Amino acid sequence: MAIDPWIIVIGISAGGILLLRDWRLTVGLLLLNYFGLAGLLNEQPFIATDFTQFNVSSLALIKMVTGVCAALILAVTALTFSRDYGLENLDEFGQAELRRALRAATRQRSTESTRLNEYLLPFLSGVAGLTASLMLPIIYPIAPSPTLDFAWYWLVLSGVLAMATANDVLKIGLGMLLCTSGIDLLYSAVISAPTASGLKIMPLLLLSIVQILLALAIAYLAGLVYGRLKTLTISELYRG
Repeated sequence: MAIDPWIIVIGISAGGILLLRDWRLTVGLLLLNYFGLAGLLNEQPFIATDFTQFNVSSLALIKMVTGVCAALILAVTALTFSRDYGLENLDEFGQAELRRALRAATRQRSTESTRLNEYLLPFLSGVAGLTASLMLPIIYPIAPSPTLDFAWYWLVLSGVLAMATANDVLKIGLGMLLCTSGIDLLYSAVISAPTASGLKIMPLLLLSIVQILLALAIAYLAGLVYGRLKTLTISELYRG
């Protein structure tokens, strides 16, 4: 399987989303991932270049617009729920929740020595997912090329693993978007193959709208969780 520069972009960005915890990095990597998808599909010989003056296909343009919208939604969500709110605007219940969040932050700082262990599981699962993504195109090829097979397998597996090892609501949303991107890539590649019925713009637009709506749903869920716990950390749901 030839090494494509866009495959490297997709692999690193999806792996970074799986491994990293800072939303400032993971949301940026999500945008980079979408642009990597756009570049990978744009260079496929069976996908027509609609905007010849820019050497860009409509499919690649849809991917880039979808990525910008999804990344902006999650970035605004993270910024909104990471701001500091004045205690004078909160009632006694809100202040109690803030005090609990402060205690949780104190416990987190006191256990920073174990932070390395928090990255161990995502790293090991990422290695397993990468190995599976390299083997599955050989065992069970679906897309027209091994490169596309590796890309969609890796996106789906890294998305599932990101959700399984997530520590906050936004990370779950990033994992879900990676999964839908992988399925979107598979559909685009299979339907655009020479032996297939051909690429139709409306199904692609619907898939992109689904991904944007998914980002909005994650933003809404983050608002509900933050309104109750004053944090997006999932572990707080199981604490008294």
